[in-house]
Amino acid sequence: MYHTVRIMRKKKIVIGISGASGTIYGVRLLETLKHHSEIETHLVISDTAKEIIEYENGLNPNEVMELSDIVHPINDLGAEISSGSYLTEGMIIAPCSIKSLSGIANSYNDNLLIRAADVCLKERRKLIIVLRETPLHLGHLELMTKVTLCGATLLPPMPSFYNNPKTIDDIINQTVGKVLDTFGITNNLFKRWKDEEAGDET
Repeated sequence: MYHTVRIMRKKKIVIGISGASGTIYGVRLLETLKHHSEIETHLVISDTAKEIIEYENGLNPNEVMELSDIVHPINDLGAEISSGSYLTEGMIIAPCSIKSLSGIANSYNDNLLIRAADVCLKERRKLIIVLRETPLHLGHLELMTKVTLCGATLLPPMPSFYNNPKTIDDIINQTVGKVLDTFGITNNLFKRWKDEEAGDET
């Protein structure tokens, strides 16, 4: 009698950190996913993002890259995540600059971050864009509409205040929690409407 053996493979999620203010969103996302052993993260980070991480967060970019399971150089268009045949759950870009948004909207795949996002769109996988820009002009809005029509989800960091945030971390965690919700990843990062107080993330 033969028995079927099922091998549980990790779910793969691509994380992009582009050169916009708010790199802490990408950092917090990686910190949180580090606690989920069933998830394998693939990180693509731009050179500008590395500079912003040092400036805004006082972190060495290498510390951030160590939070990911696999790091891909931004110019490595031969990486596995540049192919639709490489299966992932999707991609999160946090934060996403207007330049990167423009590249995605116009399929201008000149680096791995844009190409990986384009793969998610063409393969109908989740693409969550944490756009960081304000105010917005018509050109920005048209780009946002274009990527939404292609299947992306725009999730800009717009904090809720019904949960009475007390710290910057509370505000950051609420957005990161919402991002994780889109992938069905259990998290306790923020207080939900008419729910109990959020606890420490596990």
